[in-house]
Amino acid sequence: MDIISYLKEHENKDMLRFLTCGSVDDGKSTLIGRMLYDSKMIFDDQLSAVESESKKYGTTGEKIDMALLVDGLQSEREQGITIDVAYRFFTTEKRKFIIADTPGHEQYTRNMATGASTADVAIILIDARKGILTQTRRHSFIVNLLGIEHVIVAINKMDLVDFSEETYNEISKAYGTLADELGIKNTYYIPVSALDGDNIVDKSSRMPWYQGPALLRLLESMDISKEQTQENFRFPVQYVNRPNLDFRGFCGSIASGRVKVGDEVTVLPSGKMSKIKSIVDSSAISESNRLALVDEAYAPMAITITTEDEIDISRGDMIVHTHSLPSVSNNLKVMLVWMDEQPMSIGRTYDIKRATSVIAGSFEKINYKIDVNSFERMQVEELGLNDIASCRMVLTRPIASDAYSTNRLTGSFIVIDRMTNNTVGAGMIVGLSRRDQGALTKEYTNAERELNAYIRKYFPEWDCKAV
Repeated sequence: MDIISYLKEHENKDMLRFLTCGSVDDGKSTLIGRMLYDSKMIFDDQLSAVESESKKYGTTGEKIDMALLVDGLQSEREQGITIDVAYRFFTTEKRKFIIADTPGHEQYTRNMATGASTADVAIILIDARKGILTQTRRHSFIVNLLGIEHVIVAINKMDLVDFSEETYNEISKAYGTLADELGIKNTYYIPVSALDGDNIVDKSSRMPWYQGPALLRLLESMDISKEQTQENFRFPVQYVNRPNLDFRGFCGSIASGRVKVGDEVTVLPSGKMSKIKSIVDSSAISESNRLALVDEAYAPMAITITTEDEIDISRGDMIVHTHSLPSVSNNLKVMLVWMDEQPMSIGRTYDIKRATSVIAGSFEKINYKIDVNSFERMQVEELGLNDIASCRMVLTRPIASDAYSTNRLTGSFIVIDRMTNNTVGAGMIVGLSRRDQGALTKEYTNAERELNAYIRKYFPEWDCKAV
């Protein structure tokens, strides 16, 4: 096969992002290492290095410690734990994969939330000897909070419980209750031994009672298409391109939906309307060796668009279809994951980065904090490291936003400390705050009242109740 055909084949493959999570020593890194090893995705020099490192840091006796393929930091190898999020890429005949191996310690929960933010599937490992632990519940809650709809429960270390079907059934039933409590949409259960490779890439002969697919085969065949409405066009403007007096284009990547030349669009938050004049595909070159003009573009293409009217559009604005407008407000109800050792202060000004916009804002109120162990709501005055809470966020100017449940890119944000420039929190937009909802309802009611009064005066023959 020539190189062009090979690249074309891989270019057309579907991409799936997944993460591994769970409690400490449940075998997350070992599972990924075994998957890479058994699918022959490891180079000879990598294997030689891991064999050498296994003699120094390994925890599996004479066997190769597969976890060392993922745990790259020296402190991770010395302690035998995962600290940072490790990303690995591999491909099979059917799909491309990006893996995020996340830490299990409570101290590094913020790292786990980072890895989960871009994942399509979560693999939650459970030690067959220990069952569901506190960190299992915590990670399951965060996975659900971040909108991951597919959860694979890998019941690991089955070799240490004599491949007991009864143990597998007990843990599956217990996690099923937890999944129902959290509202997780799709769950799959697989008994595995990451150390020996049972049910990782190929079916295990030591568990004939398990009738489902091996883990990698399930990942290859999973349908990860989401029910999100692709007609909701969202285009955060990243850069205004003005190379000469005759061209003014707006550059960025389409967050969702698709757009065509001639579509009527609205620029938010200003509300100015126009139509799409042209679309430049930033990744294509025309026959005349210039950037290619296209009639249509869709997510996640990087494009430059021009409008028929000269209107004020700048970085941080969002261009959307006029018929599918998002909410525009500076008062938002959000779910916040605090990631800094310095507690979150009510009323303190932070930089809020959402898509291409950076706006000053503060948290006016903590509605409640969630106890991730019991899922109870608690009243608190501040948030500490790894705390998760519902808050009211107030920005210095309105932004166009969607709920995180419908659009991850336009419904998420990070919180930046203005003094240190550190990322101290990450959040998901739930909707407008009650105060803003009330103001909008009042505004609508007044407008409706004025319209009915106008109709009664000038068109008495019309029925006002129908308006």
